[in-house]
Amino acid sequence: GADLFLRAFLHPVPLTEAVDPVDLEEYLITHPLAVDSGPLRDLLEFPRDDIEVVYTPRECRTLVSAVPEERYEAANQSLGAANTCVFCSEEWVTSAYYKMGTGFNPNTSDKQKERQKGLPKQIFESDEAPDGNSYQDEQDDLKRRSMSIDDTPRGSWACSIFDLKNSLPDALLPNLLDRTPNEEIDHQNDDQRKSNRHKELFALHPAPDEEEPIERLSVPEVPKEHFGQRLLVKCLSLKFEIEIEPIFASLALYDVKEKKKISENFYFDLNSEQMKGMLRPHVPPAAISTLARSAIFSITYPSQDVFLVIKLEKVLQQGDIGECAEPYMIFKEADAAKNKEKLEKLKSQSEQFCQRLGKYRMPFAWTAIHLMNIVSSAGSLERDSTEVEVERKGSWSERRNSSIVGRRSLERTTSGDEACNLTSFRPATLTVTNFFKQEGDRLSDEDLYKFLADMRRPSSVLRRLRPITAQLKIDISPAPENPHYCLTPELLQVKLYPDSRVRPTREILEFPARDVYVPNTTYRNLLYVYPQSLNFANRQGSARNITVKVQFMYGEDPSNAMPVRECSLLSVPLASWVLHVSPDFHEEIKVKLPATLTDHHHLLFTFYHVSCQQKQNTPLETPVGYTWIPMLQNGRLKTGQFCLPVSLEKPPQAYSVLSPEVPLPGMKWVDNHKGVFNVEVVAVSSIHTQDPYLDKFFALVHALDEHMFPVRIGDMRIMENNLENELKSSISALNSSQLEPVVRFLHLLLDKLILLVVRPPVIAGQIVNLGQASFEAMASIINRLHKNLDGNQDQHGRNSLLASYIYYVFRPGGLGGSMHYATMARSAVRPASLNLNRSRSLSNSNPDISGTPTSPDDEVRSIIGSKGLDRSNSWVNTGGPKAAPWGSNPSPSAESTQVVSTLELFHEELALQWVVCSGSVREAALQQAWFFFELMVKSMVHHLYFADKLDAPRKNRFPERFMDDIAALVSTIASDIVSRFQKDTEMVERLNTSLAFFLHDLLSIMDRGFVFSLVKAYYKQISSKLYSVPNPSNLVSLRLDFLRIICSHEHYVTLNLPCSLLTPPASPSPSVSSATSQSSGFSTNVQDQKIANMFELSVPFRQQHYLAGLVLTELAVILDPEADGLFGLHKKVINMVHNLLSSHDSDLRYSDPQVKARVAMLYLPLIGVIMETVPQLYDFTETHNQRGRPSCVAVDDYESEGGSMISQTVAMAIAGTSIPQLTRPSSFLLTSSVQNCSLSAESSRSLLICLLWVLKNADESVLQKWFTDLSVLQLNRLLDLLYLCVSCFEYKGKKVFERMNSLTFKKSKDMRAKLEEVILGSIGARQEMVRRSRGAFGSQENLRWRKDMTHWRQNTEKLDKSRAEIEHEALTDGNLATEANLIILDTLEIVVQTVSVTESKESILGGVLKVLLHSMACNQSALYLQHCFATQRALVSKFPELLFEEETEQCADLCLRLLRHCSSSISTIRSHASASLYLLMRQNFEIGNNFARVKMQVTMSLSSLVGTSQNFNEEFLRRSLKTILTYAEEDLELRDTTFPDQVQDLVFNLHMILSDTVKMKEHQEDPEMLIDLMYRIAKGYQNSPDLRLTWLQNMAGKHSERSNHAESAQCFVHSAALVAEYLSMLEDRKYLPVGCVTFQNISSNVLEESAVSDDVVSPDEEGICSGKHFTEAGLVGLLEQAAASFSMAGMYEAVNEVYKVLIPIHEANRDAKKLSTIHGKLQEAFSKIVHQDGKRMFGTYFRVGFYGTKFGDLDEQEFVYKEPAITKLAEISHRLEGFYGERFGEDVVEVIKDSNPVDKLKLDPNKAYIQITYVEPYFDTYEMKDRITYFDKNYNLRRFMYCTPFTLDGRAHGELHEQFKRKTILTTSHAFPYIKTRINVIHKEEIILTPIEVAIEDMQKKTQELAFATHQDPADPKMLQMVLQGSVGTTVNQGPLEVAQVFLSEIPNDPKLFRHHNKLRLCFKDFTKRCEDALRKNKSLIGPDQKEYQRELERNYHRLKEALQPLINRKIPQLYKAVLDSFSRMSLRKMDI
Repeated sequence: GADLFLRAFLHPVPLTEAVDPVDLEEYLITHPLAVDSGPLRDLLEFPRDDIEVVYTPRECRTLVSAVPEERYEAANQSLGAANTCVFCSEEWVTSAYYKMGTGFNPNTSDKQKERQKGLPKQIFESDEAPDGNSYQDEQDDLKRRSMSIDDTPRGSWACSIFDLKNSLPDALLPNLLDRTPNEEIDHQNDDQRKSNRHKELFALHPAPDEEEPIERLSVPEVPKEHFGQRLLVKCLSLKFEIEIEPIFASLALYDVKEKKKISENFYFDLNSEQMKGMLRPHVPPAAISTLARSAIFSITYPSQDVFLVIKLEKVLQQGDIGECAEPYMIFKEADAAKNKEKLEKLKSQSEQFCQRLGKYRMPFAWTAIHLMNIVSSAGSLERDSTEVEVERKGSWSERRNSSIVGRRSLERTTSGDEACNLTSFRPATLTVTNFFKQEGDRLSDEDLYKFLADMRRPSSVLRRLRPITAQLKIDISPAPENPHYCLTPELLQVKLYPDSRVRPTREILEFPARDVYVPNTTYRNLLYVYPQSLNFANRQGSARNITVKVQFMYGEDPSNAMPVRECSLLSVPLASWVLHVSPDFHEEIKVKLPATLTDHHHLLFTFYHVSCQQKQNTPLETPVGYTWIPMLQNGRLKTGQFCLPVSLEKPPQAYSVLSPEVPLPGMKWVDNHKGVFNVEVVAVSSIHTQDPYLDKFFALVHALDEHMFPVRIGDMRIMENNLENELKSSISALNSSQLEPVVRFLHLLLDKLILLVVRPPVIAGQIVNLGQASFEAMASIINRLHKNLDGNQDQHGRNSLLASYIYYVFRPGGLGGSMHYATMARSAVRPASLNLNRSRSLSNSNPDISGTPTSPDDEVRSIIGSKGLDRSNSWVNTGGPKAAPWGSNPSPSAESTQVVSTLELFHEELALQWVVCSGSVREAALQQAWFFFELMVKSMVHHLYFADKLDAPRKNRFPERFMDDIAALVSTIASDIVSRFQKDTEMVERLNTSLAFFLHDLLSIMDRGFVFSLVKAYYKQISSKLYSVPNPSNLVSLRLDFLRIICSHEHYVTLNLPCSLLTPPASPSPSVSSATSQSSGFSTNVQDQKIANMFELSVPFRQQHYLAGLVLTELAVILDPEADGLFGLHKKVINMVHNLLSSHDSDLRYSDPQVKARVAMLYLPLIGVIMETVPQLYDFTETHNQRGRPSCVAVDDYESEGGSMISQTVAMAIAGTSIPQLTRPSSFLLTSSVQNCSLSAESSRSLLICLLWVLKNADESVLQKWFTDLSVLQLNRLLDLLYLCVSCFEYKGKKVFERMNSLTFKKSKDMRAKLEEVILGSIGARQEMVRRSRGAFGSQENLRWRKDMTHWRQNTEKLDKSRAEIEHEALTDGNLATEANLIILDTLEIVVQTVSVTESKESILGGVLKVLLHSMACNQSALYLQHCFATQRALVSKFPELLFEEETEQCADLCLRLLRHCSSSISTIRSHASASLYLLMRQNFEIGNNFARVKMQVTMSLSSLVGTSQNFNEEFLRRSLKTILTYAEEDLELRDTTFPDQVQDLVFNLHMILSDTVKMKEHQEDPEMLIDLMYRIAKGYQNSPDLRLTWLQNMAGKHSERSNHAESAQCFVHSAALVAEYLSMLEDRKYLPVGCVTFQNISSNVLEESAVSDDVVSPDEEGICSGKHFTEAGLVGLLEQAAASFSMAGMYEAVNEVYKVLIPIHEANRDAKKLSTIHGKLQEAFSKIVHQDGKRMFGTYFRVGFYGTKFGDLDEQEFVYKEPAITKLAEISHRLEGFYGERFGEDVVEVIKDSNPVDKLKLDPNKAYIQITYVEPYFDTYEMKDRITYFDKNYNLRRFMYCTPFTLDGRAHGELHEQFKRKTILTTSHAFPYIKTRINVIHKEEIILTPIEVAIEDMQKKTQELAFATHQDPADPKMLQMVLQGSVGTTVNQGPLEVAQVFLSEIPNDPKLFRHHNKLRLCFKDFTKRCEDALRKNKSLIGPDQKEYQRELERNYHRLKEALQPLINRKIPQLYKAVLDSFSRMSLRKMDI
């Protein structure tokens, strides 16, 4: 055994192959469970009552059964009786597998809601946070209040301490300062964490989409009687203008289109008592059933063509109908008084007729109601208290016709059936006012249809007829569900008939317009007789008024007539219709047929002549003819149209057997035996099939049953020896039968076919095997149903009729009857040879066994081939002497116990037939495999149940050859699936599902190991094909469906042997395992192996937990990134796992934690599988911005990323939330489009929740053992996974839910943009703008006209969730987030335990800490944070050196997180956070007696917190600081150390920073001021390098936000310089920068970072320079950031300088990779310099001066502002004016428009003045030598200049000779670009230029322009001509010529000006030279069209040159004397500092 076990390890089976399953039954016997009872026991065994056969009593609608008594006594006389047997079975048999406990209900959303009841509310800070607006207002107040930076000087501790002393601390945690041993702390934490946890994780997870819930078959509906849509019609009153005689009425429905009467007649009597009295002698006392005035009509096919026809009759009287109707038309009710006498006379006449002819009727009048009009308009017409007279008049008056019927029905007829729903219209009361009189010659139905069709036309003929006015009131309404006092068409009382004296409601039988396919379930046996017409024209003698009497006779004696009243169920006596001459009848006679008909039953018609006038000696009626219809003909019911001859005399003896068409001898016939009487007979029967093929089959089976030969069928007599062939042909002929009867008799038909299989009949002493024939017939019938009735199939393609047959009707053993079967008990009757030589006596109808089926699978062929021969012997089973006869209820009599059964077991026979069938039969069976599978299963269940084998061990339940058949069957079907899945996809899907459900069912009844081997066989077939298929995913998808169904088994968990502990088989020598002394390597190895096996998909795992193994293997295989082409199935396979776990989670059987742990064990490998997929999982963490703040808090900081896909941030928000009705379109699967193997957010989330479920429920000790075995790498992977889980289940916050809701998820044009904004809440002004430009959701007015948008608006109402729903969603999400994080925390604790045990895993503690910190950074509930802080405190106390020595960065992070929570608005969070923070300091102090590190990091954290956080509340933080102070004061142990003082120092310092922060908050809106403040705070930290660094980085962040990349880069450069200073102090490495000096080339400002002052701290001190940046790597990082920022700023030259510092470091480290990157970047930088030459722009500078006390400390300050390139003066002016205007009020702020010096005294003291001037960089001449490129001229700028023109008399501008100019040169304190964008001006000087100097500058400028235009490359002719025109054009005023004439015409008097004169002269010389060059150049550029222009220019030039010539050539002789050299530079210069 043991070496087998080892072999399993050495040769593992690859995951793509299925392993051999464990022999489950064997295993259960050999591994009894230690526990006797209890929850674990239930896991091991199926419950005892797992399978039971249930008898469900049939619902019987009526009080008494419909099956007539005689049926039971009829001694099985006829076929009919045998058939009825299906109706008298009073129960349904259902075999329930103890039907699916709750465990397997799919989690529907309603169920989730149920499970989510009573969730505690989790408190989240993000939900508590105040609304943005109130916060804004506060800000504004602050802004208005104070403007000064220096309200409290940095050093004023006093006030700040005062604030602190006065604030209140939060509650202190008890026992925090006690020294409790770590174990105990852990224990307490553990208990607290585990208490009150939510038991079911999945209850918190939004229910998965219902596409693929756990699969189960729906229970079919119980077969029941068919009703269409039911309509209740109540007849209220009938009133004529005159009341002279009784009137009888009937109602029926007609369908005009089908030309069919679609209901039987409903006769009702609305006569008054007085009128009824007139008939008293003729009418026997009324039965209660005749008093019905309301009826329920059923309409299966409602349509526009249905009419309710009302016919009226009256008592027979003299004269034709017209005469009789006349009085009704003439007299009006109003004139009753006038016509009193006439009416009296009419009345007395009527009384005479009633007395004499009271039992005869004549037709009188009719009308019709168009039903659908009533129904469809009922909803729309208001019903006032009075009846709707006008709108609802039932008359065909002009008005009605035009309004309702005419127009509407015309519209409607075209619109088809959509309006024909009768179930839900508003009840209507109709008043019908007009009737049409009947025309004597137009009484037939044909005529009626013509009238009705005509009625729907607007110009109806009927309208021209004169109507009979009357008032008939009818109520029409949908029938109630279970009306009381109801009678069926057989007049049986329907249940709920409380009092039999109440007037009943009649159910009216429907004759559906088209076939209705519903099997019979009730007994009904009715006959309707319709006499139609009689032609007596050729008869001699008078016969005017003729009536016909119809009798149903069961013999020939007149006394044999069935009592008329009983049969006819009519309210009007039969034999009544009286008509004239050639009468037409329109009567309906209803007969209740007896259950058993004989040849003597017949209908007898007798015709009478009625004499109307009372003459002497004339009898009232004289018989004038007879005819009849025999009811049975050759054993078949006779129905249909007949045209019968009429005999004049009474028929002779024995006539009833013959038909009247037979010429009987000696009889007189009317009209020579021609047919003169037309009659129609219709049967509605559940006994007579009325289909010849079915009849024949049933008759033959019946004959067999009764053993009556010969059989007469039709005209044939079939002898016994011929029976077999006839039977076979009748079976195959079943295909020709009509579908409707087949469905009606479906239950019976299938029963009989199955019976033939189960009990081969004995014919002529031979056992005939009809198995094959029956099987074929069944297959074809089932396929017929399927094809023709495809409407009623469930999602698995099961036809509901068939499903309910199997479920309720099929009884494998109890198919009653006593067919002459081959049972041993009757052997005496049969020839003895049968027993002796049974093998020879087999009839030839054996299937050809040796013929191989057409299966490609050789294995199967061989199975069948080899078994063929011995099989032939076993058709008939010899059971033991005790076996009871199958299904015959074993009676106590002795005989029956002796019977030996030779029944075939249906399932065995069926399996065999299926295996051996081939060709079309096999195809038919495959098409509907489910049917045969389910039959087989039910048969097996019954067999086990009735044979009492349910307690037998499963291995012995079924014979081996049956199991072989099943194996062969499964194998061939699997190979069909594999070979045909590409061709017949739909069929194969059905087949696959059916097979899966079959195996699923077998697991409940057969040897489970065997079923597992079938599963394996299926897997083997599939995988053999997988490698060869191009796209395996379809096949794998089928396999997943298959597996999913099998795993839906209710005892899925039990099937996986959850209690087995994967032990290897017992080792051969007991000593090894038992004796510990011999602890051989093997046994310990096994122990390790065991744990590993539980967590890996090892062979033992997959064998013992077979199904779970398959599920997890599928998951592993599909998620494997190498898996080709399977990524389409990710979602499917993940959902499968998710659904399984979800169902275990909600399963009450597994609610016990111990049991759940066992269940979770089945899924332990899931952890490993998911660890493997980490790289593919959707990255939920991306949404956290770098500073580690959760996205929801910082929602407003995001700029939504552009890009074509939805940004990750959004996707996260989407994925994390259950969004109503949002099926995620593929575009949402972000990552998958990028890289096809990664998972969507949704799938990742499902996987992760599965992971958490396993971690939550698995046994902790097992997990810990496994963690101990894992490598560090794997553990880290697990931690990564947990990290991801934290982000994935982060709480999104109520606001997000509300926002998501306010947006309706319709895919509108711009949904994507909309989504991003909503989910991230980032609608800032910028987005607004972008949105407008996209024009997506512009303004609402827009919306109204956009066609495609309107539909979007209508839908919003539906989708808006109620407040409560949003609350509930947020509540659930909050609980999920809390529970998920607590599970993560539990797991982290286990990992930490592992570390404490092994010690080798120290390195993963960092990872644990990382997850912990990440979870603190996310949006968490107060509950979770308490536990989280407790764990963190324990961790720090266990491993103090971890934080303070190894993970120093984590320490900084921890401080940041703790501080963040110290400023929480929720007090519990604050008190825990401050406790943690205090202990952190204390531990740090205890380790090194100085907690400089924590001090430093806390200070830094606070700085970065306040520097970055928007919604940060100092009030809360102040309370936490106070709490910390309180702990320090109460800490007795450390009272005598320096610790309390140090804490106090720290707290005060923090408080200081806080106060600064408050100021920063005030200036949140003023970027320059904010940066100044930060700058100042940073300066305050000059001697605390770490903090200075923090603030520099905060500034860098702020600059980047505002796209000031150059400034941001400078911040990084300064940071790097600072780090370099301290690094060079710490260690001397040649390649590192020496300190700031190295950075001078990058920026001259850097020197301020040098650490040369006296108070410099030594970096060796504890806690100083301990941040991550004070390392070589930190320095490199800072420099890289600087380079990146410079590059973004376009300052590529600076990039080069930065890399100059970096390159030596990388060279020293020989880091070629980094160097190659750097050089790549350098190449990029330099090539950009080349490309962008002439197109670069860096910045625009303005001088801004502030004047006015309002500005506080800005008053009289001057700054140079650096603005983005090409900023216009107007823009900055507008910005500042607007900004300060908002602050002080718009009327207070004024912008000074000129740039003259400001006189403070002239300004209004109550105003604030701003002066803004454009300035340009200024360089001295010597500087220009170095500043060559554009970059040089725009970098490192400290001096700026602006010019102001003036004249001596105060005007700004004047003539040339009086125009002066003032140049102002400003010097700033630092060079631009600096770490801020405005720098103070520290020095100012002015230069005043005299007019001639101004002229010189002008000319120089002009000359430069010319030179530039001339030498421009490529040349620009337009520009050149512009400049030329300006230089030589004559028109130029103050042009060059004028300047020369003013200044050069005479030599100046003042020798000081000689030099200027000369300079100007030289300028002109140069100028003319340049003009000439320019002209020459222009000449070469122009085309022929500009020749003339060129000439003009040249002429002008010559003119100019000539004019200038004398002026230029005059030199000043004195200049050349040396004397004058001393005047080298004496212009007027005024210095001003």
